[in-house]
Amino acid sequence: MKNKKILLTGGAGYIGCHVLRQLALARERVVTLDNLTTGFAAAVTEGGFVIGDTGDAELLDKVFAKHDIDTVMHFAAHTIVPESVADPLKYYRNNTAASRTLLEAAAKHGVKNFVFSSTAAVYGIPEGGKASEDSPTQPINPYGTSKLMTEWMLRDLSAAGGPRYVALRYFNVAGCEPSGTIGQSTPNATLLVKVACEAATGRRPGVSIFGTDYSTPDGTGLRDYIHVEDLAAAHLDALTYLRNGGESTVLNCGYGHGYSVREVLAAVEKANGKPLNITEEPRRAGDPPELIAVADRIRDVDVDARSDAEVVECLTDRDDRGELLAVQQADPLVRDPHAEQRAARQARCALEVGADETRQRVAPQVEALAGACIALDQTEAE
Repeated sequence: MKNKKILLTGGAGYIGCHVLRQLALARERVVTLDNLTTGFAAAVTEGGFVIGDTGDAELLDKVFAKHDIDTVMHFAAHTIVPESVADPLKYYRNNTAASRTLLEAAAKHGVKNFVFSSTAAVYGIPEGGKASEDSPTQPINPYGTSKLMTEWMLRDLSAAGGPRYVALRYFNVAGCEPSGTIGQSTPNATLLVKVACEAATGRRPGVSIFGTDYSTPDGTGLRDYIHVEDLAAAHLDALTYLRNGGESTVLNCGYGHGYSVREVLAAVEKANGKPLNITEEPRRAGDPPELIAVADRIRDVDVDARSDAEVVECLTDRDDRGELLAVQQADPLVRDPHAEQRAARQARCALEVGADETRQRVAPQVEALAGACIALDQTEAE
């Protein structure tokens, strides 16, 4: 029996387009809705495409009426923490109020499943720097609050008979699709790996460290970085979970340990073979000193394997010593797409391995990630 269509809001953006690609590989039927404020039409390579806003109730009615949709994956949002502090109403309008309009339309048209792009920013500054799904939600910036309010709406709507949902709380996202065909192309990007790689390739004059006096080992912020392809895979697993009757839930998306800003920049420097122009700036408003995922729950979710077997548990790709099988593998740009994905997945999984040990040195797998991103930025610059 053919599955009904999936509505992908924000599918022309960084994370949404990676999910779209994986959905297409899984032969899902998708309709993308994006207003192209920060996304790119060229990134929507599969399915239908509607240019418009998630807060447009009339447009949503037309989209749901025209397409046989029973699942929504909701990515459309503003995501820059300092901007949310400076202009909070922009975030409550787009992230919260527009989501309420989308939820109303989804309920009206009988949507059964809802996968929500949430954020670790809902935790604020968790005790000890680590957050599980049961940690108190105490956001310290309007971005985190705007996402948490949408989680509350989902929870209450589901309890009232609306769609079952999975809210995925992202930690820090990095990387790109293995062949480099898509990645983060947003002008004036703020994600650290992207900014550093643009500086390495001459597309920015340098990179700033915002805050060097945190109570962390080297004074800079510690973050849990997750590769965008693994994050995309989590959305497909969430979809399978809901289709199989799973109950509504909230899940952290991270690897369970962090790297400091200085460590990430050192990895980019090593991958690029020369130093970056680094300046030290005061702390930014709304930034916690440390934010690391406790990600046990997402690993314990019972999800049936997808038929295409494109994404498997990362831990199956490492040997008994926790070392990566991919480190010595052949050219990551081999043209067999399945080989690309396997090699890239193995390299990404390194961020789950040996947190205490790798914190004392620059992790080679982070260098590999930086190298891939640098190569992508060089290609874009040409």
